Amino acid sequence: MVGTDSGDDAAVWQIAEDRALVVTADFITPIVDDPYLWGQIAAANAASDIYAMGGEPIFALNLVNWNSAELPSSLLVDLLKGASDKAAEGHWIVVGGHSIEDPEPKFGMCVVGQVDPSRVLKNTALRPGDILILTKPLGIGILTTAIKAQLIDRATQDSAITSMCMLNREAKETAIRYGATGVTDITGFGLLGHLSKMLADGQLDALIKPGHIPLLEGAYLLASKGVMPSGSKRNLEWVLPRIITSGQDQTDLMILADAQTSGGLLFGVEQASAQSALADLARSGYSAAIIGSVTKGTGKIVLSPGHLNP
Repeated sequence: MVGTDSGDDAAVWQIAEDRALVVTADFITPIVDDPYLWGQIAAANAASDIYAMGGEPIFALNLVNWNSAELPSSLLVDLLKGASDKAAEGHWIVVGGHSIEDPEPKFGMCVVGQVDPSRVLKNTALRPGDILILTKPLGIGILTTAIKAQLIDRATQDSAITSMCMLNREAKETAIRYGATGVTDITGFGLLGHLSKMLADGQLDALIKPGHIPLLEGAYLLASKGVMPSGSKRNLEWVLPRIITSGQDQTDLMILADAQTSGGLLFGVEQASAQSALADLARSGYSAAIIGSVTKGTGKIVLSPGHLNP
C-alpha cells in the first residue's frame, strides 16, 4: 500500500481485508549522557513513524552498534532497559534484535505495527482548506547540540529530554479522531523539509505563520548564536527553493529547518475541528499549536510576515 514512491514515514503492506502491517527502522547516535534516557528517546523516535501512518506498534527488534572495548556492558543493559520500558508504555514488546561492534555507539529499532487499511494516514494526503497542527515544539536539534557542548543548564536539558521521550500515540489518536488524512512526523528533515514532502505533488501550498510555532525554551537564543547541527543547515539548503519568505532572517529559517529527534506530528484537519483537536492535545500533555493552513497551489511553503517568538 505504501512503499518508496511517496517518501512516506513507513512501509505499509496489506495482509488481510481489515489488516495491514506498518514497518519502519530508525537508529540514532547518543544525544544524552544517560543511556537509559537514550534508549527511551530512540524507542519513541522509531515508533513515531508507525504512529505517523495511523498505526499501532506491535513489536520491535533492537538495532545495536556497540564499542565493547570502551563501554561497559552495564551501560548497554541500561540502554536496552530504557527502550524496553518505553515500548511497554506504548503497549508493544521488544522480541530481540542484532548487535555489531562499532567504534561509535548507535541504537535504534525496527518496529512492526498494524493498521486498518481504510485508516492509513499518508504524508501526501493534505486537503485544500486543512488547518495545520504541530504537536511538539521545535528546537530539539539545537538543544541536543548544546547538550553535547555543555552549553545549557539542567532544566533546559530536561525540557528537551521530556519532549523527545513523549510518544506520539495520543497525537495520532487525536489526528484520526478529527478526520486527518495528511500526517507526518517531524524528524531529521525538520519542519520545512517534512512539510515540503507533504506538498510534493505540486497541487497545494502551505501558508505558515512563524509567530504561532512553538519553540523549546532556549532554542531561539542558541540558534541566534550559531548553535545548530550540520544536518539542519543541509535541510535549509535543500528546501529553500520551495520557500517564499516575508522578512524572516537566517535564525528563523534555520530553526524551521532544524533536524528533530522524536519530534511531533504535523497534520491537517478541517477548520471546524481544529480548536477541538488542539484542546484534546493539550489535555494529553502536548504543547501543540495551529501553525498555518493549506490552499491550492504549486508546492510552495509561504511564510507570512513575522518572526518566531524567542
